[in-house]
Amino acid sequence: MVPREAPESAQCLCPSLTIPNAKDVLRRRHKRRSRQHQRFMARKALLQEQGLLSMPPEPGSSPLPTPLGAAPAPEAASSGKQCPRAGSGAAPCSRRPASRKASGPLPSRCVAIDCEMVGTGPRGRVSELARCSVVSYYGDVLYDKYIRPEMPVADYRTRWSGVTRQHMRKAIPFQVAQKEILKLLKGKVVVGHALHNDFQALKYVHPRSQTRDTTYVPNFLSQPSLHTRARVSLKDLALQLLHKRIQVGQHGHSSVEDATTAMELYRLVEVQWEQQEACSLWTCPEDREPDSSTDMEQYMEDQYWPEDPAGSSRGGAGEAQDRRD
Repeated sequence: MVPREAPESAQCLCPSLTIPNAKDVLRRRHKRRSRQHQRFMARKALLQEQGLLSMPPEPGSSPLPTPLGAAPAPEAASSGKQCPRAGSGAAPCSRRPASRKASGPLPSRCVAIDCEMVGTGPRGRVSELARCSVVSYYGDVLYDKYIRPEMPVADYRTRWSGVTRQHMRKAIPFQVAQKEILKLLKGKVVVGHALHNDFQALKYVHPRSQTRDTTYVPNFLSQPSLHTRARVSLKDLALQLLHKRIQVGQHGHSSVEDATTAMELYRLVEVQWEQQEACSLWTCPEDREPDSSTDMEQYMEDQYWPEDPAGSSRGGAGEAQDRRD
């Protein structure tokens, strides 16, 4: 007897159970992001109630100071009319571009980075990149790869870096990782903690106007205990401001966790920080320093490097990783 085919309605049930709907995936992702945002806003509101974080300005108020000798013009800031030109007989107005800058960068133009280093060279004193993670404004992981250093590893620093010999089996070469990472950072506002260590490991210089180092977060708060030390670690800031415990395991730091925490700290004081940046750009023209990723390939040519780069890096360069946290 030839078996009868199953009804068409029964045949179409199986694929729907095994293949997730794209809308359902987007809906779950939106709910997860919404829950994270709600927890973040609750922590921010708590800091504002305790007086540790100033309230954001009113929608109609201007975040920039009025220049000396110039009368305030609230109607020009609130209306959508064009500001008078410099040669039209009226006082020039630079509020429109400044206020747009004060609102902060777009979320799509803001990323956070964290790097983990291992020791190479004599006695492992030279720090080289072994892992790099980049997350978005909302904490989504954009990049997370293990990277093979250019010199043999002498000290994995697993207690701090979390990197082991097994991770190097799937690591990619430094030159490949460098191009991939700089492509993500180019033209973005980069957030991180002690970013000079990360940029040094990447052999890269990011424009200062697009750098947000969370070691300066205490400058925007009114909490005296955070001002007593010259530099507060990311772990202490996360515990005191976010009520979040990080770097507690025995398997080293997680660069994804550290980058996500740095972004959360930046978002706590984003309004105050961007207002200060806008004021500094308004009073002093921005130094047009180029992005070093444009000429990185030329910079990495052998003619620009000494014959013994390891020898020039001696003298405590590997200790920067220990002082970082």
